[in-house]
Amino acid sequence: MSKTKLPSTIDNQALLLKDAATMTRRQFIGSATAAGIALPLAASVFSDVQAQTPKKGGLMRLAIDGGSTGDSLDPALCTNNTCGIILKQWGDTLTRVTPEGKVIGRIAESFEVADGKGAKWHFRLRQGINFHNGQSLTSADVVDTLRRHSDENSKSGALGIMRSITDIAADGKYGVLITLDSANADFPYLLSDYHLVVQPAGSKGDSAVGCGPYIMKEVEHGVRYLVERDPNFYLSPGYADQIETLVVNDTTARITALTTGDVHMISRVDPKLAGRLNGVNGVTVQNVSGRGHYVFVCHTNTAPFDNVDLRLALKYAINREEMVKRILHGYGGLGNDFPINAAYPLFAKDIPQRTYDMDKAKFHYKKSGHSGPVVLRTADAAFPGAVDAAVLFQNHAKAAGINLEVKREPNDGYWSSVWNAQPFCASYWSGRPVQDQMYSTAYKSDADWNDTKWKNPKFDTLLLQARGELDETKRRSLYKELAYLVRDDGGAIIPMFNDWVDATRGIGGYVKDPNLKLSNDYAPVEAWLTE
Repeated sequence: MSKTKLPSTIDNQALLLKDAATMTRRQFIGSATAAGIALPLAASVFSDVQAQTPKKGGLMRLAIDGGSTGDSLDPALCTNNTCGIILKQWGDTLTRVTPEGKVIGRIAESFEVADGKGAKWHFRLRQGINFHNGQSLTSADVVDTLRRHSDENSKSGALGIMRSITDIAADGKYGVLITLDSANADFPYLLSDYHLVVQPAGSKGDSAVGCGPYIMKEVEHGVRYLVERDPNFYLSPGYADQIETLVVNDTTARITALTTGDVHMISRVDPKLAGRLNGVNGVTVQNVSGRGHYVFVCHTNTAPFDNVDLRLALKYAINREEMVKRILHGYGGLGNDFPINAAYPLFAKDIPQRTYDMDKAKFHYKKSGHSGPVVLRTADAAFPGAVDAAVLFQNHAKAAGINLEVKREPNDGYWSSVWNAQPFCASYWSGRPVQDQMYSTAYKSDADWNDTKWKNPKFDTLLLQARGELDETKRRSLYKELAYLVRDDGGAIIPMFNDWVDATRGIGGYVKDPNLKLSNDYAPVEAWLTE
């Protein structure tokens, strides 16, 4: 029901409000003004009702950052924003994490611990799910998919969280039994990872055959993707008839496309523009605090970043408060050089905040013995304001005698030729629903997405211990110890946690979700067009 109050004494106005969902804007406003409702109020009522009334049909268009010509539809190789949102259009996973941080079943109808300890889990699949090629989904497809991502040769982005699995077996046609090397109370969360979309027999390559709400129709990597609604999707089908996803890495170009009405949604609005954008030409800025963070990544196995004192010098030589103020413009909070914040359960609030400390920066820089420039690579594609953040970092470090040389890289190909390839660069992480998944994905020694190349046996041991610890007090203590190890020895310089700042126009049913951009990437398939 609309939040806008109408005069309760006029019956025909109430009847008009009831019919608003089925009328065009022109029809409604014409009838409303004839009924004595002022034009501004009529327009407000119409927009409010349309935004809350699900509506089928239309072509939804969105502009997303991060994509490049070298992308793939292979879920294992997904590494950026564009890949992630495309996966959730044509694919689906066993589980999903809600905006409230709960794990629920998707393809899995239910799941439960099978051994009473958390080292063996049983998943019961929904019946009647069909892939886009017409094939029925069974336990064999789930088993093959998970085995594929568990293969050391798969190069899957989910490999780091799959290595704990020792056995995956079908239990009849619709049951799957997964055995782990040790207890993991959070295991169902891990299977919500977007790489793990279930495919027929664990298909490889660019097939894009899944069981998601939309069917892939056209692909031009780094440019555009077009999908059409699958009317046979096992849950409620999507609202738009088609979704066109455009790859637009330039922030200004994305905003222009939204304000002119060329697209309905955009990702990652530059925070410095967000305040001025809200309300312009019907635009709504959609921001929510979450687990995402912006980071400068050092390869700890490559000189000069293999020197812990140089890493500490850089960590003390960054003014986090100024970074948050000037880069995030209030849409975020301070980072502390480990990837966990208060959005996570069992966050250790008493770990001291690292501050801008020139004396300590100079001490560690001198102790490192390094001289000459330190090259930091960046690009607009890394995160909104990444180039400005690198220059700001450069100015901060100069006061400690550190010559930080900022090298701006092309947006196209940044995630294939710079991130995880060059020894010091700007990057971002979207975070994960639970601490174990974040650490297992990016900080465990054998994680394939260990982009700092940091290997610490003590960390690995404590992480496995925390994973299976059912006593919350003990688990909290272990996570605190893990945080200190990453903070003081690791290669991640994390100055800030970002809000997700996206924007929409002509969209109803948008849900703010702290898990990821654009309603955890579900907005295109679960929201609807209002105009």
